[in-house]
Amino acid sequence: MKCRKQRGGAVKSFLLFLVGLFLLSAIALGAGGYLGYRMAVNDGPLQENTIVLLKSGSAVSTIADELHDAGAIEHPELFVAAVRLRQQQNEVKAGEYEIPARASVLEIIDMLVEGKSILHYFTAAEGLTTAQILRAINDNEILTGEVTLEIAEGALLPETYAFHRGDTRDQVLQRMMTAQDALINALWDERATELPFSTPAEALILASIVEKETAVPEERDRIAAVFVNRLKRGMRLESDPTIIYGLTQGEPLGRGLRQSELRGETPYNTYVIRGLPPTPIANPGGASIEAVLNPADTEDLFFVADGTGGHAFATNLRDHERNVAQWRRIERELRAQQQAE
Repeated sequence: MKCRKQRGGAVKSFLLFLVGLFLLSAIALGAGGYLGYRMAVNDGPLQENTIVLLKSGSAVSTIADELHDAGAIEHPELFVAAVRLRQQQNEVKAGEYEIPARASVLEIIDMLVEGKSILHYFTAAEGLTTAQILRAINDNEILTGEVTLEIAEGALLPETYAFHRGDTRDQVLQRMMTAQDALINALWDERATELPFSTPAEALILASIVEKETAVPEERDRIAAVFVNRLKRGMRLESDPTIIYGLTQGEPLGRGLRQSELRGETPYNTYVIRGLPPTPIANPGGASIEAVLNPADTEDLFFVADGTGGHAFATNLRDHERNVAQWRRIERELRAQQQAE
């Protein structure tokens, strides 16, 4: 009887030891987990905002090392463990990030999961030719890749486009083409009746001429009305920018047009041809497209510069010739002032 009692006591003591060991382990794990959590939410080591570029396709461990090398985190293992505990291994996004000063590990993880990478911007001004926009795209050092797309004149919507480091030139250009198509198709459905053209492509050609003729937003629809009225009457458009496009493909001429050029036989010389030229002469913005689809309700057939940056309009040749004479006087005065200076 006595031996059985001793054996039972030994078994009980061993079981109590196992239970105690389990409790100690649980306490240790809990303490370790709490300590890890506190480290993950505490301020990070960065003293100032720092830009970090995380390459596409990088493993979480590689991202952790890159963040450590940039001084954004102290313990790469803690970053990896936190990502895995949150089951976000497949949600961390590559890109160029500006990590704020003192950002914690969890704050950095949230940034990478939300994909809050740095945005860069490319702006194409209204009235640029496709060749000019392509030069600017190629000169952008943040975009990547060669331009492989075939892009027609007038196919790009001038706007400001946001992109991320690593985006390709083709991607931005494709967005510009898609935006132009979407805009003109949407505006086409709201166009005025009895316009002297029948397709969005023709509207784009006329819009490009309006774009090059004026930099004054308030008179776009009136410039458009002049050309619409002339087309309806079978008159030639007589637009100087179309001649220049035929001579230089839209590059600045650097001088006034010569009489021989006004009479020159090119597909773009609207002093010679009737109707529209074969293609746009630039990439028009949305306001110019809207202007030709909904021109002002006027009888104007002529316009000429008025010396203020805008134009003087006329419904008949006599008034137009008077406006031209006034403009010639202004030109002479300006030349005299320049010579005096």
